[in-house]
Amino acid sequence: MQDFKKLLVWEKGHRLTLAVYRLTRPFPRDELYGLTSQMRRSAASIASNIAEGCGRTGRADFARFLQVAAGSACELEYQFFLAHDLNFLEPQDYQNLTAQVVEIKRMLTSLMHRLRSQN
Repeated sequence: MQDFKKLLVWEKGHRLTLAVYRLTRPFPRDELYGLTSQMRRSAASIASNIAEGCGRTGRADFARFLQVAAGSACELEYQFFLAHDLNFLEPQDYQNLTAQVVEIKRMLTSLMHRLRSQN
């Protein structure tokens, strides 16, 4: 078991979640239970699954939770694209958020490969 707060990928996931909450506040009210909620859940799922995986005892379990986090990151990347196409996100915010989530996906992939190579 390890402290998830010491992982850079968790920290980046947490910061991305905070940004998603901040940037979705001005979304249309009729999207509160739609895209706004989906984006917030996807973002929070990234850091949450990293944290939960850190609480597991084996590397294989941890890697499985990292896979779930990566899936949530892919989902969030699409939701950024959709929000941008719906003109809910400014182009610069869209580019910034997308760059962050792509970096997190790369970090998760790298960490999963390291865990698997240690088995």
